[in-house]
Amino acid sequence: MDFKDYYKIMGVERNATQDEIKRAYKKLARKFHPDVSKEADAEARFKEVGEAYEALKDPEKRAAYDQLGANYKAGQDFHPPPNWDAGFEFHGGGDGHAADFSDFFESLFGQGFRSAGPGRGHAGFSMRGEDHHAKVQIDLEDAYLGATRSITLRAPELDASGHLITKQRTLNVKIPKGVKQGQNIRLSGQGSPGRGDAPAGDLYLEIEFNPHSIYRVDGHDVYLDLPVTPWEAALGASVKVPTPGGPVDLKIAKGTVAGRRLRLKGRGIPASPPGDLYVVPQITLPAADSDAAKDLYRRMEQELAYNPRSKLGV
Repeated sequence: MDFKDYYKIMGVERNATQDEIKRAYKKLARKFHPDVSKEADAEARFKEVGEAYEALKDPEKRAAYDQLGANYKAGQDFHPPPNWDAGFEFHGGGDGHAADFSDFFESLFGQGFRSAGPGRGHAGFSMRGEDHHAKVQIDLEDAYLGATRSITLRAPELDASGHLITKQRTLNVKIPKGVKQGQNIRLSGQGSPGRGDAPAGDLYLEIEFNPHSIYRVDGHDVYLDLPVTPWEAALGASVKVPTPGGPVDLKIAKGTVAGRRLRLKGRGIPASPPGDLYVVPQITLPAADSDAAKDLYRRMEQELAYNPRSKLGV
């Protein structure tokens, strides 16, 4: 997929004001309009100019596009970097009359986006503000207890001279007890402002757990790899097990094998219904780091006559 330099297509500098971009579009649209232009590639150029204007006329799309930097060259092979848009999300609008944009445009702003087309506005026009999406990182313990997190968002605005700037705003967000990975928290009215008398859009925060040192999470279920000794696994034992809600006593049955899941019902994330906590025994061996330990291993080798590979035929 080729990178498109929308500023080059429009013939403006990267620091151009919105008015300068609008004037450049009007000039190029007149020049390449298929009904009047004598240029051989007028239709393709008209479409290309319209796409560039669609990306640059909107402060939010322009701010996101600008994050790609000036290092890309027109025609260069391009793949959007991970999280390139820093939380911006773009949704479909329009009246269904505009032509499809390029794969490059859709890779940046979403395949569902279609423009209503320049010049289709009407007096007294009102439109609800766009929704925004961002991610919020939380600890697993926050899902058990609930928490309040402070997040900082970037919002594009036009300054008094018409240049695009980015302002930061900070929100204190309440994380409810029982949330899970990938769940969205909706903050009403915290998206883009509406046009006319229409309301602002909403902000959707996607929950993402920070990596944990001992737990893994799957939906509302939590997993813990529990080290056990060979004699605990062979003879059975009662051991203390950590959980995000506090330590509990767990019975290890005789003959427990590594990888067998032991379920602690309702000890997962406290949703409705709550998840479960699965303890997965991992049998660990004492180090042979002394003469006594080495002698013990040698006696085990001689007295137990154990061959874990017997079922493999070797």
